[in-house]
Amino acid sequence: MRGGETAADGSAARAITPRLDDEELFGRQPAPTRELPDPRPLLENLTRCVIEIIAGARDLEQIARWVDDAVYATLLKRVVISAQARQAARRPAARPVFTLGTVSLCEPRDGVVEAVVVVRGRARTRAVAIRLEGLDRRWRATAIHVL
Repeated sequence: MRGGETAADGSAARAITPRLDDEELFGRQPAPTRELPDPRPLLENLTRCVIEIIAGARDLEQIARWVDDAVYATLLKRVVISAQARQAARRPAARPVFTLGTVSLCEPRDGVVEAVVVVRGRARTRAVAIRLEGLDRRWRATAIHVL
């Protein structure tokens, strides 16, 4: 039956709509790319911060608003392991010296950016892979891997 039709017993038919749960109403809402700022500055800043966080020169809490819970938990584990390694080697935490190189990014779908940022340090060159998703009209990192 469609809206406005009557049922076999003569009563008016009512459209049944599924109830929305709180997460659908109040949870994070995806944002299209056109509503989001240029991701490059965030990619560069997140990369810089993550390298410094792992080196023990910056607090992980400083990037909490830009990463989701899973990324935060993964980075926290990495920070603990790095701190233990520094302690075992009797090396103090120090601000790393590095320069950011090329930023390569692609958009696998609207509102999602995947990027690799090259980081050149004194001893080696690394890459940081980051996935940003547009949520609530701002970018949020849903994956960060330091290679």
